[in-house]
This record gives sequence, structure tokens and C-alpha cells, in this order.
Amino acid sequence: MDPLVQRELKRVEPTVPFRASKHHRHHTWARTFHSRPELYIQPESEEEIHKIVTLARKCRRKLVTVGCGHSPSDLTCTSSWMVNLDKYNGIVSINPHSRVVVMQSGIRLYELGRELKKYSLAMPNLGSINHQSIAGAIGTGTHGSSLRHGLLSQSVLGLKIMLSNGRIVSCSAEQNQDLFRAALVSLGALGIITEVTFQAVPAFKIEWQQILVPMESIIADWEKDLWTKSEFTRVWWMPYMKSAVKWRADKTDKPLRSPKLSWMSGRLGYHVYHILLYMAQYVPRLLPMIERFVITVQYGNADGKDNTGNSGVSDGHTGLLMNCLYSQFVNEWAIPLEKGPEAIRRLGAWLNGDQTAAQIPFDPSGLYVHAPIEVRVSDTSSTTPRPYLDNTVPDGPTLYLNATLYRPYNLDPPCHERYYEAFEWLMKQLGGRPHWAKNFYGVSSEDTQAMYPEMSEWLRVRDEVDPEGMFLGDWHRRYLLPDTESKAMLPLEEREVRRVKARGGGVEWVGEMIGGALSPQNSEESFDLMHGVEAEKSVLLDFGEEEE
Repeated sequence: MDPLVQRELKRVEPTVPFRASKHHRHHTWARTFHSRPELYIQPESEEEIHKIVTLARKCRRKLVTVGCGHSPSDLTCTSSWMVNLDKYNGIVSINPHSRVVVMQSGIRLYELGRELKKYSLAMPNLGSINHQSIAGAIGTGTHGSSLRHGLLSQSVLGLKIMLSNGRIVSCSAEQNQDLFRAALVSLGALGIITEVTFQAVPAFKIEWQQILVPMESIIADWEKDLWTKSEFTRVWWMPYMKSAVKWRADKTDKPLRSPKLSWMSGRLGYHVYHILLYMAQYVPRLLPMIERFVITVQYGNADGKDNTGNSGVSDGHTGLLMNCLYSQFVNEWAIPLEKGPEAIRRLGAWLNGDQTAAQIPFDPSGLYVHAPIEVRVSDTSSTTPRPYLDNTVPDGPTLYLNATLYRPYNLDPPCHERYYEAFEWLMKQLGGRPHWAKNFYGVSSEDTQAMYPEMSEWLRVRDEVDPEGMFLGDWHRRYLLPDTESKAMLPLEEREVRRVKARGGGVEWVGEMIGGALSPQNSEESFDLMHGVEAEKSVLLDFGEEEE
């Protein structure tokens, strides 16, 4: 361990544990990115988190907070200190009457669902998975698929955040609202969320049904009741078959009922599909045939008599989930719901080789992609206050298009750069904004400045609460910070210095600290005096009732 860190460990809260490992290799869930943090730290208490922040400040280190690493981008990569809150995952309190739940921020959504079930409570909505921590799900704008619900953060009543100066600040719609709006989609760049106050709902079951239909029937019902007939609706679009799986669910009191499962849904089908995708790495033109084979085995033909669909009754905290199957790139954008038919027709035409009808200025010749393309919705138009970096449509319903590409056996598909270049071009033309936790490539900080009118407010809050850049990394600078010479690198900011091919697939990310380490010759007293000035800069907001 660095001698400076060893020295400060003896001085800073010596009775408080510092649970750090020097040999951790971090990777995203999809193994798209890997990094080797100098230290991997797993605190178990608020006091331990405070010690980490204090040591990082004194030792001039950047901090990255990570949960399950489900975002396939390099957002969570660091060569500095990585903080994982998996062991800071308790329920602080549950009021069964008001259904208000207070929890430590590291709790995973599946753990939260399990705890809420004991009190006959549930989260009102979920995304496709429940492996994320509550703080990670909030901080990246996670959503489900329902016009009766917005982002998961819509149910957050309040947050506590530990800032870079070690102070814990409470924020909500009524208290420190600017900080609250910034923290609801924080992207890990403000501080460490330590506590979440959440509005739960009565536990529920859902009765769901899914059926394969022609894509034209989806388009025909778009303006009718496609998205409003049921509380939860999502669509998986197969572009080569020109069909889609339509999934709908509503709350019910019926007894639990398991669905019918084909062999394709089991372990054998998992490996068969994986091998087929691997073969298509070398013969991409197989992908339309693979799509037809896999979907027909599972669902039948969209126009055939054997297409009876499937249905079941599930607990709400599990029935809204789906199996992500394999390592994957995910490139999801939010556009106005009314632009969905145009987006689907143009993208479908391009994927089937009709560049003229698609009006997309990229050649689709020889390009084949994976299915399905996921189609989901939300409506945040009534959300108050809105997160500054909410990527949804502010004045109407939002459509999400998710162009997923599998990475069979951790191999990048040959089509992904050209596909995503064309996909992002179309999404931008239709007024889209990317999901922060996904893979997007053709987006610059200049683009995001134009996409988000309140970006300047988020940046203002970020600069006030973290003036030295303890929580700022290369990803944030690349996509969020204004591209101007006047925006100098901050003292604790980390920058990417290189990427190399990782063993087993993916990319090894390497960063370095700009400011370097605090000189051992500097006295602790002079550093603390200097930091006192910086700490004052980080509390320019009217923070009201801070808690130590």
C-alpha cells in the first residue's frame, strides 16, 4: 500500500475499520470493460464511508462507487479507489402504514423486494433486472415499461449524500431541492448516496400474457390502446421476421400460475442459442435465419394457428423482470412516443437493406444484427421535481428503443460500430436522448449540452458539492462537461490514459490521477487548512439540516 495511505490510516479515525483490498479486478456485468483499482473498499457503516472520503481527500484520490456494474460502459472504471456498498445494504426503517421505507444505499433491488415482501409491500415498478443497487438504479435513470409510471426515482422521497468534504447532506423535494434534482440522476459524480427514503406500495401480483404478432399490427394499434390497455406493456421487435412479441400485464388477485416453457427457454436452449450466435460472428448472414428459428420455436408463427402465446400469474417483484441471457452491448434512446412508428419503419427498412426508404445516410449492405430490439415506454410528464438529467420527454409520454447486440462468449459482434452509428443518427434526428447507463458512441459533450437545457444547473450543483473533482472521471468529462479550454482538469479528477484488449474479451481501462498524490513533506495541518477553504466552496447550497 502507498506509504502516504499507510501514514494517513494511522491518523484518520484509527478505530474505524478500513476494509480494502489491493487485488480486485473490476469488470462490468457484460465484461465489456475491465479496470484494476488501486484499492477496492467495502464499508459496512456510515462511519466507514466517512473514513474513506476523508482518506481520499487527504491522499488525493478519486472515488468511484459501484454496485453490480450492470452498465456496459466505462462509467465505473477507475485506477484509483473503488467503493462497493454491497455490505452497506440494510433496511433502516419501514412504516407499514405510510409505506415509507428508509434503506442504506447499497441494498440490491432483489434484496429490497425480499424485505418489502415481509411487510406485504413492493416497489411500484421495475426495470428488466433487479441486480442493481438502489443508488445505482436511481443514479442512472432506470425505468420500466408503463405509461402509468415514470423513472424508478419517481418513488424517492429523500436522499442523504456524503460529499467530498465528509459532510452528510439531506435533500428532498422540500429541502435542498437543487441538490435533490441533481442527485436523482447523479451518475456518481456528486458524492456517495448513503441513504434512500422510498415510497413503497402494497404488494401485488400480475397476470401477464405475451403473443407473437405481425409488426404492422403493433403499428396499427400504436395510437389506439397498445400502450394504455394494460398497466405494463413492452414489445420485443424482430426486424427480419417483421413481427414482435407483445407482452402485457395487469395487477390481479388470482393465484400464482407458472407459464408454459419450451425447451428453448431452458438450459439446452440457452446454449443452443449461444452457439448459433457464435457461428454468426463468422457468418453474419445467418442471423435472420437464427432469429426465425429461435422465435418460431418459442412462440410459433405470427400468422399461424400454432401461435397461442403464453401467460402466467407472478409476483410483481419478479414478474416484471426478464433474462438478459448473454454479455451484450445495449444502446437505448428515449424519443417522443408519437415518433415511434416512424422510427420503427425507418430502422426496419434500413436493417432490411432499403436505404432509400430509411433515409439513413449509412450503407446497410452486408450488415446483420441481433434480435430483438426492445420497445418500452414511460410517462414522466407529471413528475415534480424532475431530475436535471432526466432523458425522458418532459411534456408527454416517452418511447425507449433499445438496440441490443449480444457478445457471444464475450466477442464483440462485427456489426456493432456501423449499426450504432446509423441507429444513433436516426435517434438524434427524431429528437432522442441516450440512456445514461448504456453504450453510446456518437455523442459528445456538445450534444448533451444541446439535449439537456438544465445541464448547466446540474453542472453548477456538481461543482459546488465537489469542487476538487473527487467523484469526477473521464466518462463525465467526455459526455457532460463543456468542451472548452477554460474547463481545466480538477485536482482529484482522473483521466483515461489508454485502453488495451483484455484477456477473455472486452477492454482493459487504465486511468491516472491528474493532480498526483499529496507530497509526504506536507504537514497534515497545512493540508487540512487548505481543504477547509475548499470545503467552504462545497456548501454554497442552502444545506439546512446537515447530519454528522
